[in-house]
Amino acid sequence: MKITEISTTDSDFQEQLDQLLNRGSEFDSQVESKVREIIQRVRSEGDHALLEFARTLDGSTAESAIDLEVSPTAMQRAAGRIAPDVVDAIEHAAERITSFHEKQLEGSWEYADDFGTVLGQRVTAIRRVGIYVPGGQASYPSSVLMTAIPARVAGVEQIIIATPAKDGEINDIVLAAALNAGVDNVFALGGAHAVAAMAFGTATIPKVDKIVGPGNVWVSSAKRQVFGHVGIDLIAGPSEVVVVCDDTTDAEWAAMDMFAQAEHDKDAQSILVSTSAVKIKEVKEAMQRMLPTMERCAIIVAALERQGALIFAESREELANVVNRVAPEHLELLIDEPIELAQQMQNAGAIFLGSYSAEVLGDYCAGPSHVLPTSGAARFSSPLGVYDFQKRTSIIQCSKSGAQPLAETASVLAREERLTAHKRSAEYRLKQS
Repeated sequence: MKITEISTTDSDFQEQLDQLLNRGSEFDSQVESKVREIIQRVRSEGDHALLEFARTLDGSTAESAIDLEVSPTAMQRAAGRIAPDVVDAIEHAAERITSFHEKQLEGSWEYADDFGTVLGQRVTAIRRVGIYVPGGQASYPSSVLMTAIPARVAGVEQIIIATPAKDGEINDIVLAAALNAGVDNVFALGGAHAVAAMAFGTATIPKVDKIVGPGNVWVSSAKRQVFGHVGIDLIAGPSEVVVVCDDTTDAEWAAMDMFAQAEHDKDAQSILVSTSAVKIKEVKEAMQRMLPTMERCAIIVAALERQGALIFAESREELANVVNRVAPEHLELLIDEPIELAQQMQNAGAIFLGSYSAEVLGDYCAGPSHVLPTSGAARFSSPLGVYDFQKRTSIIQCSKSGAQPLAETASVLAREERLTAHKRSAEYRLKQS
């Protein structure tokens, strides 16, 4: 395996880093065009088009669109088939995810100013949410818990899931997780047609108000195109991690954490940054030594050779600059005293402090949602949370006397903007004061 190695001392370091972070490849004009056609057909033809796409793209054997929904009885049977230790793991993870997200709940508030005008903010839950859960080649019960539980905690009235089936069946553990998380409806649907169905509704699929959850390039394209008709959480790109090491880091631990991210798929990105050239060499040697033991070795090698990197930083300041430039989805600080360095990290979806805080624990059960901003979006985006399933409404109540100072100010500003009706509307309140 040959992995990119660069240093902040290189004269062209910034150019090399920019090339490494050229993460726009997920946009494909041909995909965008095909997705647009799928969306238009589902929107205009409803269940007829949906069933056709489910058969041709998902391999579904459903005879009608109604057959795409998993019945409550089937969900209960699926949950009854899973092993006891898996049941315990789902319940433990769900408890932790619920506990964390309950602390994110926002309440409504209001206050009165000196003129008796009441101002406030009303916080309410989104009524109906659609969750896309990746599937097909693999199953992700963790994604069910990490998306549906925050929605449930927020008070969403109806939660529906779309997830592709493998060989015509949705994984039992996925269905058990959905049952645990309080999901109302599960549909065996994948890809752009699933997103279109949730965005616009069909006779079978309820129209939702917001769509969340990660997916492949087809799902991301569909979410991008239906935004505005419905809300979305974010456009997810390939998964990524930055691992920060120092002389105290166990090289095998660091190597395995790099592998854990790379084994997702060949587009995943694993980057190691350190001020210790010796440690970088140790991690590289550990990776070469451990690679043959990895079940998904070929995928790991492809990811590391295409997007992986070992970066030497001459100082901690340069190290922090590199990390903030990358703005990774996951940031592991596998160092002796991580808290001080963490204060310098402005851009990251989630920060894992210390060698025992493995990113994999955040994937499954630490508590915060593992749906995180990717492709540098941590510069301006946040992890999925309860706040994604709540909306805020401003409240304004003016008394007769309270309207006076506001109307005077509004009248002047409206006059300067040449909005006559605005000006007169404000002045009507002045006349009545």
